[in-house]
Amino acid sequence: MPGATREARDDTAAALFALTKEIADAELRPAVADAEREAYFPRAQFRTLGRVGLLSLPYPEDYGGGGQPYETYLQVVEELATAWLAVGLGVSVHTLSCFPIATAGTAQQRTRWLPDLLGGDVLGAYCLSEPGSGSDAAALATRAVADGAEFVVDGVKAWTTHGGQADFYTLFARTSGDPDGPSRSRGISCFHVPAGTHGVSAAPPEHKMGMRSSPTAQVRFESARVPAAQLIGEPEHGFPIALAALDAGRLGIAACATGVAQAALDCAVSYAAQRSQFGRSLIEFEGLQFMLADMATAVAAARALYLSAARRKDAGLPYGQQAAMAKLLATDTAMRVTTDAVQVLGGYGYVEDYPAERLMREAKVLQIVEGTNQIQRMVIGRQLAAQ
Repeated sequence: MPGATREARDDTAAALFALTKEIADAELRPAVADAEREAYFPRAQFRTLGRVGLLSLPYPEDYGGGGQPYETYLQVVEELATAWLAVGLGVSVHTLSCFPIATAGTAQQRTRWLPDLLGGDVLGAYCLSEPGSGSDAAALATRAVADGAEFVVDGVKAWTTHGGQADFYTLFARTSGDPDGPSRSRGISCFHVPAGTHGVSAAPPEHKMGMRSSPTAQVRFESARVPAAQLIGEPEHGFPIALAALDAGRLGIAACATGVAQAALDCAVSYAAQRSQFGRSLIEFEGLQFMLADMATAVAAARALYLSAARRKDAGLPYGQQAAMAKLLATDTAMRVTTDAVQVLGGYGYVEDYPAERLMREAKVLQIVEGTNQIQRMVIGRQLAAQ
């Protein structure tokens, strides 16, 4: 919100947080258990978020975005993930998918596409990983061969969130060079590909440990013709766009992880306060109080770290290292806190009567997506070595 006072920004943020909590309580929490059990994709819930502007918060108002700082946007994502991870993560993935056009697209491309992408009726997906290139994303083999005013794309993308459900794919494909060797990051270009493009299809969704309401699928490109006008950024300069998008996306994952950890903490505290053993409530036992205190401290630390990184991003400062730290800490925290929540609930933590077991299953994937936590440690270590 250019020119807005801090007070006005705070008022806007408070209104957004209140709206998000209202939607989370009314439409997400009542539906999450059944949807996860039945692997039901929450498209209606995404449309609700789109109608009220929560799918476009960090992008410019000139193109239909919310014009909000990342610090505000991420707290909205956390609130959504606390209620339903697949929805919070879906908002993060959509934001990630819009990032290349918003930051590297031409003025004409932004004017043409962003209002629709940010309008709330369409949902995006990010196609970078492949069956043979996960952590080593620069080794991607999908090719886009120039043919007149078009590119012909052939290849398979893997682990695509919203695969088969998305309305558009942000695709990274090789326009020159080979996927092997030290120069493999060169020759990669970025494309905007509507899902209805001939030759684009999705495989059946993967059968996953958790987050079953969020489809993860391979996306296939078989002689798919993509107009050259849908190339985003300079030809063969797509890999830096991908890395910049992932820096921002890792903050979204950190916010999601913090939300899952908060949900697990809330569940554990509520159960411990209501459950009685040996004539008193569980929460009165010092040993359990210490466990809950450690859980609460870890959640607060994860939140503080991702918000600190967001403030650096909002201030225009380098934040890649801080984003990796936030993703690392928040997702490891989510795994630890959800595991402890299951322990607090005992046998009830291991069955579906309470959400603890689902939260524990969901937390695991957050240590893997958008760069495994081993990759985050490499990113942090390399930046330390370069200082």
